[in-house]
Amino acid sequence: MDRIDQCCIFARVVETGSFTRAAETLGLPRSTVSTAVQVLETRVGARLLTRTTRSVTPTPDGHAFYEHCVRLVADMDEAEDLFRRERGHVRGVLRVSLPARIGRLIVAPALPGFVAAHPGIKLELGVTDRPVNLTEEGLDCVLRVGTLHDSGLIARRMGQMSLLNVASPAYLARHGVPRTPDDLVRNGHLAVRYMSPANGRVEAWEWEAEGALHTLDLPGAVTVNSAEMQIACCMAGLGLIQVPAYDVRSLVDNDQLRVVLPQWCAPAMPVALLYPHRRHLSSRLQAFAGWLEVLLAGHLL
Repeated sequence: MDRIDQCCIFARVVETGSFTRAAETLGLPRSTVSTAVQVLETRVGARLLTRTTRSVTPTPDGHAFYEHCVRLVADMDEAEDLFRRERGHVRGVLRVSLPARIGRLIVAPALPGFVAAHPGIKLELGVTDRPVNLTEEGLDCVLRVGTLHDSGLIARRMGQMSLLNVASPAYLARHGVPRTPDDLVRNGHLAVRYMSPANGRVEAWEWEAEGALHTLDLPGAVTVNSAEMQIACCMAGLGLIQVPAYDVRSLVDNDQLRVVLPQWCAPAMPVALLYPHRRHLSSRLQAFAGWLEVLLAGHLL
């Protein structure tokens, strides 16, 4: 194992805070990861990590050495990518996390085009609606929908996702069609309530009117924590939902769901691709980010 490999392993241990997790994300035996760090510490003549039964954290020397390792690995990746680009070949593994329905409805159908254009890139796609930690899970990038918080990551903004208010024909036949937001309370309407996987908070019904945001705690018999389940419950007639337009476009076109209160929709949600703060981006990530931005342009504002 050369020094670059050892630096890469050490950086992953720091980022994941675990020898075991680093080994899993790198596809290496845990013993190999542990030995690589020990050899590295011997070579530099300093203790780089503090090990306890519960965690692994860098020492002050380890912090400083980690910054050098990240730059060194990035420089090597860039040097290798330079010659690959010149030959028209971008190679390597790219690990990506996507929201489940965006992955299934938008990305997966278009993937044959990306694979044909970049046969050397091997994609590892994870789809989930829960928040993910980029470094701990060994990911190269993650697509996120909604307001971004300061995470120390770089955000490449992809656009805005518009939302619709929809209900099933069976639900509207029983409860009537709301004509204004006041009808939601006056006529006893129900929602299929959505609980955020990130914080467990049940999201309020929202709409914009006259430049202001309004919210309503609309009651419901069912609360879910996945978009897939929310749409399924809505189609079963359990209540109204607010949902990204791309998510239900075909269902609306086929009259399986109907749009209500079109003038009073929730604000559009920002969509961004997040990746670690690195001086250089791999050509793999650049290729995927550019392709994804073009793909999503047809579905976002």
